[in-house]
Amino acid sequence: MRSLTFVVGTGRSGSTALSQIVNRHPDVLSLNELLASVGRAGLPPERLDGGRFWQLLARPNPLFDTMIRSGLPLPEFLYPLRPGRFSAGTTGIPALCLTVLPHLTDAPDALFDDLGNEVTRWPMRTAAGHYEALFDTLCTRFGRSAVVERSGYSTHWVPRLRAAFPRAKFVHLFRDGPDCALSMSRHTGFRLILLLREIIARTGVADPAALTEDDVRSLPPELSGLLGDPIDPALVHGRELPIGDFGALWSQLVVEGVELLGAVPPDRRTTLAYEHLLDRPRDELARLAEFIGVAPDPGWLDTGCALLDGTRRGASRRLSPEHLAVLEDRCAPGARALALQ
Repeated sequence: MRSLTFVVGTGRSGSTALSQIVNRHPDVLSLNELLASVGRAGLPPERLDGGRFWQLLARPNPLFDTMIRSGLPLPEFLYPLRPGRFSAGTTGIPALCLTVLPHLTDAPDALFDDLGNEVTRWPMRTAAGHYEALFDTLCTRFGRSAVVERSGYSTHWVPRLRAAFPRAKFVHLFRDGPDCALSMSRHTGFRLILLLREIIARTGVADPAALTEDDVRSLPPELSGLLGDPIDPALVHGRELPIGDFGALWSQLVVEGVELLGAVPPDRRTTLAYEHLLDRPRDELARLAEFIGVAPDPGWLDTGCALLDGTRRGASRRLSPEHLAVLEDRCAPGARALALQ
């Protein structure tokens, strides 16, 4: 098995920039948002043949297609920026095409077809075995020797990933709490996460997919409208959401991440603070490369330093004193957890 590393974290913590940097390393296959794209069903416990495994990768993500049709695409969605033969309004965009393949190539449709022709012929094995074969196939195609998967909002995946890939390594990427929470508050995906959590709290269901018609009718229009297709963008961005709720979400995800990663053997986990990456990029990128198992190529270090944008730091300090105090208070549990890891 090739070196495999998962970068997990809250999201909105410099993770997209990190994927762009990792993708420039000549020895690293960067799988950008693979976990987020395939969703929870992407790692089933049962054995399956290549045809069924390909279905997990090729089927569209219904929520993501709805968001695109509604004029609410996430900035992480790369396929709609250079559209090919798939469309959210007609065919649906295959999960693997939405972000993963356009991150690797300017011809995602062709790569998708090539992979489909190969994967569907694979024998029966575990889902993890299929993913390892997929990683090998892509590494061979692109001449890479190590694999790094990075998805935002991914800390809850750690136990399942450890069980599926016992030799994998983990990087906990995090950012200053108030800055990260403020960024969440402006991001379509995290605003939807908070709103869907409100729906869950009001109805008592574990998953919005389990809502009954009576459940939907019990919701106020500003929430029930989020369950339609298309979604009115004003329901997502036109409603004022308390900034402190995003601080609480950041803390919850950070505390969860620290706890789950604490069970990973120390030689298979490390941390990466976004602020440290900005302050000493060459040192931090070199340390990351060595952890992944590749050489800290000097040209790659130069490229990585040039891709980092230090102006994104400290945005929360421009909030009013009252809003900043609320954010700092709600982020305090997460900050304490980070100090102990």
